[in-house]
Amino acid sequence: MPLSEHEQRLLDQIEQALYAEDPKWANTVRISDPRSHYKRRLVKATIGFVLGVVLLMVGVVINLIPLGVGGFVVMLAACLWGLSSWKRMNGFGGDSSAQGAPPQGKQVRRGNRGTFMERMEERWRRRHDER
Repeated sequence: MPLSEHEQRLLDQIEQALYAEDPKWANTVRISDPRSHYKRRLVKATIGFVLGVVLLMVGVVINLIPLGVGGFVVMLAACLWGLSSWKRMNGFGGDSSAQGAPPQGKQVRRGNRGTFMERMEERWRRRHDER
């Protein structure tokens, strides 16, 4: 859905103010590819996983159970973070489940009303038109 002229002007003003306030950061954000952001997150998750393995091994060697458990938790969190970044980087994240068939064992009710998002968009249009 395209922006109205008023919304586009406001967006341009915000963008210009951002460039005036911090041009280096604004240029970095403007040029960067979102995939590079997820690649950095993936590298950080890998480092976190390795740190978790080290903590786990140190906890096992010096027989300190809380340290070993903490290392395992760090490994698990880093794995989940890295996996979510990898999925988003490769386009598997987000609303890809809406494109495929419904999962087995669950029936999807779709009558004449359409999907949830279509109903919400219709409500938004009606509310906007009433003003």
